[in-house]
Amino acid sequence: MYTLQECQRLIRQDIIRMTSAAKSGHPGGSLSAVEILALLYFEIMHIDPTRPKMEDRDKFVLSKGHAAPVLYATLARRGYFDPAELTTLRRLGSRLQGHPDMHSLPGIEIGTGSLGQGISAAVGMALAQKLDSSQRYTYVLTGDGELNEGIVWEAVMAAVHNKLNNLIIFIDENGLQIDGATCDVMNLGDLVKKFEAFGCNTILIEDGHDYERLRSAIASAKTVKDKPSALVCKTVKGKGVSFMENNPAWHGKAPNVEETKQALGELEAYQNG
Repeated sequence: MYTLQECQRLIRQDIIRMTSAAKSGHPGGSLSAVEILALLYFEIMHIDPTRPKMEDRDKFVLSKGHAAPVLYATLARRGYFDPAELTTLRRLGSRLQGHPDMHSLPGIEIGTGSLGQGISAAVGMALAQKLDSSQRYTYVLTGDGELNEGIVWEAVMAAVHNKLNNLIIFIDENGLQIDGATCDVMNLGDLVKKFEAFGCNTILIEDGHDYERLRSAIASAKTVKDKPSALVCKTVKGKGVSFMENNPAWHGKAPNVEETKQALGELEAYQNG
């Protein structure tokens, strides 16, 4: 098993290699979510890669499905499939499509891509766990740009109404989306106050790349008995690659050969979390 430091380096390098090989994809928002997924898959979640459909498992849903590279890299490094397959991203016939497909790849709970769809499905999964008296959790990752979708807030209302304390929502608040800053495209306001107003137990994580802060917030969320938790994670789009960081141009653009070489070199020395 990799250490968390090894995880974040390998996963970030995988993201760069995958999108470079495909000449397309979404590196920026994948890089911003690495520590969240690494911590969940390598420490927090009750899962077994050799039995991806085991009944008594925690579930993870990538609601911002365009960030599929971070999920694919995490699953591969956790043992769900051979990391050598990662470079087939977006190729015709590949199991690694541009958005996650539950029918083609082990470890994918549901196909996502239409923004807001994933968090809505996650609410249903958490409700099913409740009805089955399961002690397991459903974790879901949303992007801040995704929160422009009204269906997200309908899902949050349903989660609060049904007292889904087994649902933990991560908001990857990197402040950018495909057309620029979220505050310019559609100002989201204060997300902590917004999720609190909807009835969630809400925790602000000032550095969403800090494993200890993430770990502490998850532990705190699990003490809540009557409502879902929303963890608002302040992150950096393109984290770990100097020319990608805080640059909306890298939302959906792949690095060329020289950019790939530079990015991989920077990530070899990158330490965080």
